Amino acid sequence: MLTLYGKLQNLASASRRITVIKNHFCSGAQAVNKMSDSEKDETAKDYSAGIIVIGDEILKGQVADTNTHFMTKHLFSWGVKVKKISVVPDDIDTIAKEIVEFSSKYTYVITSGGIGPTHDDLTFESVGKAFGEPVEPNPHLVELCKKYFGTDDLNSPKLKMAKVPKSAKLLYGEDESTGRRTKYPLVNVRNTYLFPGVPSILEHAFPLLKDHFKNPDIEIHTKEIYIHLDEISITPVLNEADSLFKKHVTLGSYPDFINSYYKVKLTLESEDKEQLESAYRYLQENLPENAIVQYEKNPVLNAVDQLYGILSNEESSSFTNQVKNSVNVLEDALDKYKLDEICVGFNGGKDCTVLLHLVHAVVKKKYPDYDGKIKALYIRSKLPFPEVEKFIQISRDRYKLEMLQFNGRIKDSLGDLQAQHPEIKAVVMGTRETDPYSSHLNAFAMTDSDWPQFMRINPLLNWSYTDIWTFLRSFCLPYCSLYDRGYTSLGSMNNTHPNPALQYVDENGIVKYKPAYKLETDSQERAGRNT
Repeated sequence: MLTLYGKLQNLASASRRITVIKNHFCSGAQAVNKMSDSEKDETAKDYSAGIIVIGDEILKGQVADTNTHFMTKHLFSWGVKVKKISVVPDDIDTIAKEIVEFSSKYTYVITSGGIGPTHDDLTFESVGKAFGEPVEPNPHLVELCKKYFGTDDLNSPKLKMAKVPKSAKLLYGEDESTGRRTKYPLVNVRNTYLFPGVPSILEHAFPLLKDHFKNPDIEIHTKEIYIHLDEISITPVLNEADSLFKKHVTLGSYPDFINSYYKVKLTLESEDKEQLESAYRYLQENLPENAIVQYEKNPVLNAVDQLYGILSNEESSSFTNQVKNSVNVLEDALDKYKLDEICVGFNGGKDCTVLLHLVHAVVKKKYPDYDGKIKALYIRSKLPFPEVEKFIQISRDRYKLEMLQFNGRIKDSLGDLQAQHPEIKAVVMGTRETDPYSSHLNAFAMTDSDWPQFMRINPLLNWSYTDIWTFLRSFCLPYCSLYDRGYTSLGSMNNTHPNPALQYVDENGIVKYKPAYKLETDSQERAGRNT
């Protein structure tokens, strides 16, 4: 509960293009208050849900709703079929009317938003009106709010979140990894469950309440296949798979126009594991040769296993030797310096993206329980590409970085870094010996005597352009979108353009550029830079 519930971000939605319609769940829902037989469209084993998103800011487009995507994904995996999603304004009568309708039709009604101390936080009052109950202080919530806000004045706006419908129950989740009960409860009234609208809070709380929603009679099995061809070219195979397996398996096809590794994601869903495996084998055997991409969708989560899996492989190559040498340098660095004495240079480029992933994996290997943030140094140029800035922000969140941003010349920025963070003694850099003024460097090299004094740690010195792209593509690492548009070396907007070596003319006479990883000659890497 327990901050002012705020804004949602980044609507994540997919366009489902091919769906074989099938009921995953045997019909029927558990009885819910106010649910009449004529209104039920389920039988005893069906668990259904209706989601109500509350907030003027959603309807006005001021904030993007990510909560429904998060909740529906989990509910489906728990055997709960979401029947309807509604977005309503901050209006008591409207919210109450929607709750009355939903609670009579679905096993669960789940709301998000409208919980907080301000005038437009109306969810509790609306639920009370829907069920004809007064809203009154809950002693346990009053105590929680008192601890959090430091007051027990029932007239204070801070105590508004402690006033809930009379029959409300407080539900606690449990973290399976620690066995600890959640600190703050979920408010539940009859078959209605009231979640906050702040995505970070909802995403933490919702999975921990799995046992309150999961259908014990259903287990959904899923598989995914990633394809590098466009959807039209594989439609005949999908149609045939539909015809053969639609009784037991739901097949979904999701085009992706921006992913760097695949163009279509296929999903297979079924209660019957054997049927699912049969459909999966059919697609593997009948899709065009080499169409399937071995895609790692969670490269950061699986970074340690993926990286050290390469290191444990007995087969050796120049590339694996480069990786091993880089890991050795980073492991030596962690032996010499504490984590708070190190920061990672990260400017959003391809070399730094490789570097960041290596550092993340090595740190997680050495300190598996470390939950802090790795410091990352970003020296911002005068005219950075918006795409680079966006990628840096995404990477910050993906790798849980503490960004230390400075503007201006590198020497001046290092001086500011030293003044503001005197604890930092070393900077891990993505420098390669083919970079300007870098051929003389070693893996560990102090800055020049007339510069702010830092140890420069250079794990990638001997890597080639090809090595960089082999690593990125092998691990399916996200990278800045400019590289898929023909840029091979990123500077500022005033000195960087697509590499002419990647230019071609398509069948319609339009000039285009191949992605950076298709550059055939490493020495042409900087052909797109003015200086």
